[in-house]
Amino acid sequence: MGRLTKVLVPFAVVGAIGVVAAAGYVTAATVVAKMVVTPSRRKREDADIRSVASDLSTVTLTGTADALRVPGRYGLWFSDDRGYARIGDIVGLGDDGSVTREVESVVWGDLRTARHGRLSSWYYTSPGDLGLPVESVDVTVDDGTAPAWLFPAERPTDRWAIHVHGRGTQRQEALRGIPVFHEKGFTSLVASYRNDGDAPSSSDGRYGLGSTEWRDVDAAIAYALANGARHVVLVGWSMGGAIVLQASVRSAHADSVRGIVLDSPVVDWPETLDYQAGLMRLPRGVAQGALVLLDSAWATGVVGQDAPVGLAGLDFTMRAHELDVPVLLMHSDDDGYVPADASHRLADIRSDIVTFVPFEQAKHTKLWNYDSTRWTSAVSSWLDELTGSLDETMSLDGTRDPA
Repeated sequence: MGRLTKVLVPFAVVGAIGVVAAAGYVTAATVVAKMVVTPSRRKREDADIRSVASDLSTVTLTGTADALRVPGRYGLWFSDDRGYARIGDIVGLGDDGSVTREVESVVWGDLRTARHGRLSSWYYTSPGDLGLPVESVDVTVDDGTAPAWLFPAERPTDRWAIHVHGRGTQRQEALRGIPVFHEKGFTSLVASYRNDGDAPSSSDGRYGLGSTEWRDVDAAIAYALANGARHVVLVGWSMGGAIVLQASVRSAHADSVRGIVLDSPVVDWPETLDYQAGLMRLPRGVAQGALVLLDSAWATGVVGQDAPVGLAGLDFTMRAHELDVPVLLMHSDDDGYVPADASHRLADIRSDIVTFVPFEQAKHTKLWNYDSTRWTSAVSSWLDELTGSLDETMSLDGTRDPA
């Protein structure tokens, strides 16, 4: 073996290892990128059901569910979602880490025989659970019609609220917010959007993280305007927050949007994805590679997207200047899924229009569950101020709201 060959062989070996390592990073980044935009219907059961009181008054749980030891009211899915119960206050803590909670009601299924379950923020599973008049309607969207629930106000009104659920869930998530809007005289439309399992799927079957779904909210606004609305409030939960933020600045009907309510919103998608990569203990290169793939036209075929998501446009701390209506923003500092940092920054940047209500211990989209009184009070007060300003404006321009 020549001297030059002896020198080059080690470099060749190192180079080969580097190529293999790089290929591994690319593969991992591709998997992560697909995971971010691919809808998932199955939920992990992260609560073990240790025992149930003979009279169904309490249930004892262990596990890793994020709200397991957090006060409040939650839904408990069990037996692979074949059963559902509403659970309430913590009544006991065991030395073994178990938690005993009140069972408010078993909606369906046999809780006594259940062994595993998961906690849900839904609480209500059907619009009929609210005891309010409701009808099912269809909103015309790009690829057909998207079902929605319409909760009419007690009296005719031109003030509507459009409620938008988060990623990987459905319209039931937003039901908790309906009663306070009904009390304040709003008609509420609970919308569905592409790839959520209710509305038509998009051609690529992928989430756009708000960059595409806003069109379905735009369609919901159009439906509201065609049915008597003049003043619209957009309400978004988690990714639904990202969607309504996009709609508020991109909709052809944005001039009818009078306010925005955000619960645990994704204000800055790049930061959120980086945070979630940290939770998964992914190497930095994998996380950054996934972001590149999501945002690159050349990678759409790899990820399965019709178009890049446009991450720069999904950071509303950078687009804060585009917002021009009052915003109520509620977020828990220990969210655990979508960091509250961007919500704090948005509130600081636009303190002129953003009312920020911080929570602690409430986790992701479970603010109402943790403290429904505080959540409802915050929304109620904000709506009072908003409608007061609308009344003043209408008085000045000589018009009158039929409500």
